[in-house]
Amino acid sequence: MTNKSKLDQLKEITTVVADTGDFDAIAQYEPEDATTNPSLLLKAAQMPAYRGLVEDVIKSVTNGKLSSDEQVDDCMDRLAVRFGEKILQTIPGRVSTEVDAHLSFDTEASIAKARRLINLYEQAGIDKSRVLIKMASTWEGIRAAEQLEKEGINCNLTLLFSFSQAAAAADAGAFLISPFVGRILDWYKVNTGLNDYAPEDDPGVQSVTRIYNYYKQSGYNTIVMGASFRNTDEITELAGCDRLTISPQLLSALGEDYGTLTRKLDPSNTGKRIHYTQGDENKFRFELNEDAMATEKLAEGIRGFVKDQNKLETWLRDIT
Repeated sequence: MTNKSKLDQLKEITTVVADTGDFDAIAQYEPEDATTNPSLLLKAAQMPAYRGLVEDVIKSVTNGKLSSDEQVDDCMDRLAVRFGEKILQTIPGRVSTEVDAHLSFDTEASIAKARRLINLYEQAGIDKSRVLIKMASTWEGIRAAEQLEKEGINCNLTLLFSFSQAAAAADAGAFLISPFVGRILDWYKVNTGLNDYAPEDDPGVQSVTRIYNYYKQSGYNTIVMGASFRNTDEITELAGCDRLTISPQLLSALGEDYGTLTRKLDPSNTGKRIHYTQGDENKFRFELNEDAMATEKLAEGIRGFVKDQNKLETWLRDIT
């Protein structure tokens, strides 16, 4: 036992990010950064505590009913930014705000949406240096991030399940990637029949570890932020990763655990050299296609975000 919780020990070697849109939870755990997505915004927007915020956003778009797709789209953008604005009042670092998942395969539309979100933040007096634009790690999303980074708009490439996605993201100069852990474990449990994995054998943990080591060996500046955790073992196995985005439930569990935390990832100890040759779009798509887990989880993730985006849009129409 130590006199520090595992959460406090983790914060000494890894930037801890809150994976929630709940302001109260963010304030409680004092993370550096916070991430949001359509699923988290849907959950947060429907909480009674934030009803006034939602109504204020709607009033900024229309005095009556949200009657057109354009009004709903405007309302969704403003709602995402308003939540981001409130979160930034609580944290010292950055908030990730996600581009509409419907645009996951449209580079130009993703770029336009990102510029729109940044413009809304700037109208609220928030500099773009405090915002990460979040997009799915499709080929089109990676290309959008490449252009936005050249404009000084930093990006968070999410729904990242494969090494080829990670390599392409770093090559494009993305500011940050969010490689998923728990969803990879979910897939392996369903498709291998093996339900019990030792923490070090967790396929999601192994995926992020390989990506982290490759980035450090290759001198990439792209930040690795592990995401989508199912248990605290996955988190502690990645202690030392650049950043980890963690749900309030798991932040709480780490905060109540006073065991010793051992650093597992270290830029000065990345193991055997990882060799990988960057390729073009054809190679990217082929490698992704060859990885059944990554292909299925990427598609499932985009569908899930689209579904929750649609639910939130419907709910906004219904309450006006």
